[in-house]
Amino acid sequence: MTDSAVTLHAPLRGWCAPLDEAPDEVFAQRLLGDGVAIDPIGDTLHSPCDGEVISVATSKHAVAVRAENGAEILMHVGIDTVALGGKGFEALVVQGARVKRGAPLLKFDLDVLAQGAKSLITPILVTNGDRFAVANVSAGCGVEVGDVIFEIRSIAANAGMQSSDGSKEVSVTFPIPLEHGIHARPAALIANFAKSQSIEITIATNGRTANARSAVSLMSLGAKHGDEISITASGDNAERVIDQLKQAILGIREAPQSDAHGSAPSVAKARAAQSAEVQGGASGQAALDAKNTVAEETSRAVKSNRLRGVIASRGLAVGRAVTLKAAEIPVVEAGKGIAHESAEFERARDEVRVRLHQLVQHSQGPAKEVISAHLEFIDDWELVASARRAIQRGKSAAFAWRRAVRDSADTLRALGDQRMSERVDDLIDLESQVLLALSGAAPAAIPDLPERAILVAEDLKPSQLVSLDANKLAGICLAAGGPTSHVAILAAAMGVPALVALGSSVLSIEDGAWLVLDAEQGNLSISPDQVALAAAEQTLSQRRQRQQNERAAAHVDCRTADGERIEVFANLGSLAEAQVAVTHGAEGCGLLRTEFLFLERESAPTEDEQLQQYQGIAKTLEGRPLVIRTLDIGGDKPIPYLPMPAEENPALGLRGVRTSLWRPDLLRVQLRAILRVQPVEQCRVLLPMITDPAEIKAVRRMLDEVRRELGITTPVQVGAMIETPASAVIASRIAREVEFLSIGTNDLTQYTLAMDRGHADLAHRIDGLHPAVLNLIAMTVDAAEEQHRLVAVCGGLASEPAAVPILIGLGVRELSVVPTLVPQLKSLIRTLTVESCRALAQRALVMDTAEAVRTLANEFCVSETRLVS
Repeated sequence: MTDSAVTLHAPLRGWCAPLDEAPDEVFAQRLLGDGVAIDPIGDTLHSPCDGEVISVATSKHAVAVRAENGAEILMHVGIDTVALGGKGFEALVVQGARVKRGAPLLKFDLDVLAQGAKSLITPILVTNGDRFAVANVSAGCGVEVGDVIFEIRSIAANAGMQSSDGSKEVSVTFPIPLEHGIHARPAALIANFAKSQSIEITIATNGRTANARSAVSLMSLGAKHGDEISITASGDNAERVIDQLKQAILGIREAPQSDAHGSAPSVAKARAAQSAEVQGGASGQAALDAKNTVAEETSRAVKSNRLRGVIASRGLAVGRAVTLKAAEIPVVEAGKGIAHESAEFERARDEVRVRLHQLVQHSQGPAKEVISAHLEFIDDWELVASARRAIQRGKSAAFAWRRAVRDSADTLRALGDQRMSERVDDLIDLESQVLLALSGAAPAAIPDLPERAILVAEDLKPSQLVSLDANKLAGICLAAGGPTSHVAILAAAMGVPALVALGSSVLSIEDGAWLVLDAEQGNLSISPDQVALAAAEQTLSQRRQRQQNERAAAHVDCRTADGERIEVFANLGSLAEAQVAVTHGAEGCGLLRTEFLFLERESAPTEDEQLQQYQGIAKTLEGRPLVIRTLDIGGDKPIPYLPMPAEENPALGLRGVRTSLWRPDLLRVQLRAILRVQPVEQCRVLLPMITDPAEIKAVRRMLDEVRRELGITTPVQVGAMIETPASAVIASRIAREVEFLSIGTNDLTQYTLAMDRGHADLAHRIDGLHPAVLNLIAMTVDAAEEQHRLVAVCGGLASEPAAVPILIGLGVRELSVVPTLVPQLKSLIRTLTVESCRALAQRALVMDTAEAVRTLANEFCVSETRLVS
């Protein structure tokens, strides 16, 4: 194969137009590649050059041919013709066929297409534009089959089917296993993997091709569950690379899309569900009725001074309205020269990138995730390439960037996926940041918030929210927005109550008006009367007073009312969370999730990197116990650089300690880092997903080897997580091999009930207070007591006030919980007696349902607290 130019000939008879005139932004903005568009008159698509057929769409509406010089030409007959499902099309060739210029490729029925397609316009594109350029385009004229339409010239050395070492191009095709297709999270994982490789990788489906390094381009494929995708690469180790990428895609575990407090698949569904919940738990018809009343409620809002919204972050707020008006940043279309605009574009991106890097270093949790997403987009291959192409056509840098972002945003919105639409917020946010850098203007003025400000706006950008004074921000009310957006996630992390999707009526609220934002019921009261305002203030005051009292007593050792010692530790995932835990009175760390060190990076952390983090957390805990769980990866937590073997059900495959034993090199490095923490006796090692004693013995052997290597004679405590019915049933044998047991109730519940905790339809039934789960906990505690072993609970059940008395009654003496809940749970435990908790636990064990247990537990908490007070 050579790098010589190839002349492309018209594959259709018709009118040849610039690609800009294609009625689809993906084609018009050249997101898939450069070329022309032909409005056909005939009924047959011909090969535009000599070459090889590399793909024929399943629905037969598109064919791709690789020319002799390696250029890949996609011919997409009509716009949105994939929806016809092959109706009106007849394929005349198959993938792999060698064809000569002018050979028939497809036949199609113009009448069928005219009735069912958005347009007959047929884009003719060169999809590997990183290696080939389109030149001498003939457009704005009629063409016959065989007329010259443009030239394709190589712009890269060693382009084509073979790389410099003679490696042939390889590809693999398989159906997409992801329930929601290639949306934001999978796209980011794929792009991060591709960026770590030295060879080019493309992914194709449904006649569209994307550079694997561009998350935006991947999302724009619109690939859905079950669609066939082809991964193609050439060069050194291409076969190994695409196999790794395939395994990474197969290993991606879909996470449930929810806000901080529950599932929220869409604004309309969330509104309906909340309305039904307020009415006491409605049927499907009641939920539908609730949805239909939203519009009526909004129309009456101004008169009734009450609005209904969707809960994005729970809580109660009383304060004054502060309105934030969004202003469009003006841009000029014409540029001042390609060199000038190109330089300005790079300067602005550099400026924003530096600022984002500074922010990410000083951020944590969701805020860090949001800023990291913006860093991903600022260098997105397809966004940047699209903007640069527009600059080359004489557009200003600002116009080019806005067009690139808006076109990508429109493409994501058009996919009809709520989660994808909400990711548009991040694109628009980044658009503003770059435009401001280009203009040299200061960011849009954020109001100097008064005390107890409730922000009212059409929508809010994530970067705006993180720049607000959280101490003065009491609440957020948005006309638009969604419950799974980054703003919603940030608000929940900040502890700021927020309602979204309140409708345009909220924008008529005057600055300074008193508001009562009830983000527990989904209501916003505007200018309430004095009685309602006083009642809300009293409720808020009682909550604050209780929290202050709890915080004041949080640093005292926790004991029940009759003197039994109950240790309250914290679950941690970072140094920042350790600082929060200490300030909230945590008595140690019962579970350090070390996955935070392994995620969002291109290679595994080194021993020294791990040691630095573990030592920092140990120092922050000031001598308090630190239980470090070894890497719990696999299942719903894949790592891009550690492709897992294909598994039909990852939740039942390589998870927890199984992964560590599968990759002992990673485990050895982690154990060395843990044992190097000073003082040695502060740290304990916790092994996840244990199902039999042999797994513990294998890790023990390696641990002893590492201790000898490091010259450590101090004993190191090892614990096993009880997360499966199997481990609970043989807990007595497991307890003989370890110094302590820790029950992970999240996985124990899903495995016991055979319900995926990521399944939206089953979410309300996956309850750790189910009698079956409680009986397994009781079995574990009894077995541990026989071996004189401590039992802790580090799963979500430990953080539930209703569950705490039952756990204590079952014999649990250590709870590891969400750091901010430590004061509340310590306060609750001090009102309990062990005798009453035992009686409660025995009653709970013989109940029939989780609902019955919860009712019993709630009644107990009220009566016990009343008796003590």
